[in-house]
Amino acid sequence: MPRVRHSDFADPERIALPQHAVLPDYRDGGLFALIRQLRDYLDGRPWQPPGAPAASRVDTGPRKLVFILIDGLGDMFLQRTGTNGALLAHRTGRLTSVFPSTTASAVTTTMTGLAPARHGLTGWFIRDRRFGGVIAPLPTMRRDRSPIRAPLTVPRLFSYRTLFQRRKHPSVFVSPRDLAFSPYSSRHSRGADTVAYKGLQGMIDAIVETIAASGTGRMLVHAYYPTFDGLSHAYGCNSNEVITHFGRIDAAFNQLIERLRGSNTDIVLTADHGFIDSPPECAMDLDTLPGLHGMLTAPLFGERRATFCAVRQGADRDFEQMARECLAGKATVSRSADLIGFGLFGPGKPHPRLQERVGSHALLMETGWTLRDHVPGEQEHAMIGVHGGLSADEMWIPLVEARC
Repeated sequence: MPRVRHSDFADPERIALPQHAVLPDYRDGGLFALIRQLRDYLDGRPWQPPGAPAASRVDTGPRKLVFILIDGLGDMFLQRTGTNGALLAHRTGRLTSVFPSTTASAVTTTMTGLAPARHGLTGWFIRDRRFGGVIAPLPTMRRDRSPIRAPLTVPRLFSYRTLFQRRKHPSVFVSPRDLAFSPYSSRHSRGADTVAYKGLQGMIDAIVETIAASGTGRMLVHAYYPTFDGLSHAYGCNSNEVITHFGRIDAAFNQLIERLRGSNTDIVLTADHGFIDSPPECAMDLDTLPGLHGMLTAPLFGERRATFCAVRQGADRDFEQMARECLAGKATVSRSADLIGFGLFGPGKPHPRLQERVGSHALLMETGWTLRDHVPGEQEHAMIGVHGGLSADEMWIPLVEARC
């Protein structure tokens, strides 16, 4: 079990990471840096992918920029599966996701330019007692699927500015019809025009039509495609269903390049996270660990691969000892405050409720392992493909670029 030593938190000996963990890069080698470059583009600087020398920034006129996020498309999957395809041919490198490596955290970073430490969405589930305890912020409901009815829920839950507000150049947000005008999407696309589409071909058509209608000035098209993620959860990340759909995405990307040729447009494509599969024998249930369950004051939150726990006051050491014993080889345990201090959630002034949203302790799963619990009324979701952890397949995402 690798231990991380760092001088900026109180007790570095408490930090334990899973084997072969890939840490998020919040400097030049991660998704966070890529979104900073999108922000710079909107503020008038030449488009420049992260890691490229500053001296190579040459303004060749008002080029347009298309940013495409394929939810769940990991870099290691692309390298295994994309042989002879357009995406792999245009791959220029790889980036790390943020932590946790999950949609709620990473997509919010792409819509705001903020690290998870600042925007505070630290997993599909967060704990925020203003709204009833453990909630799912993206669909704005509690774990038991009851709606959140607190006054001004959306602006209080998402109280930060977006990537698109107060910028020199315009943006268009291209999103599936069933998501484009949800409370989450509407709040996070403020400052951009929204174009809704249906299906993969619909996304390509929407991007091409938006570029064609945009005139001669700069513009960012920010497009999101979720279907690959859903198929990976349902069938497994190396299933025939996923590989077949990847082929459709690859062909659509090639079509987009051809249709935008000569339009003075740069395309950059990446993902929010990758995937691993969790076999049934590695899917743990908290009910089978009554000793740990009894020390918690709330249901689990975060992700199945990066689980946050609210341990009752005075039970910290007992919880840590028991977790190390019963989860040996399956998960590591650390105090969440130490992970914040280590910088795992990224830079910037922490969200005022960050500590509450990551609990007192974090259980970080070894490759393949997951942990979940149950809440009355909650809809059960059996998942083969999972993400949220620190394995290479989850953390590395591709950087794909084309110049049209």
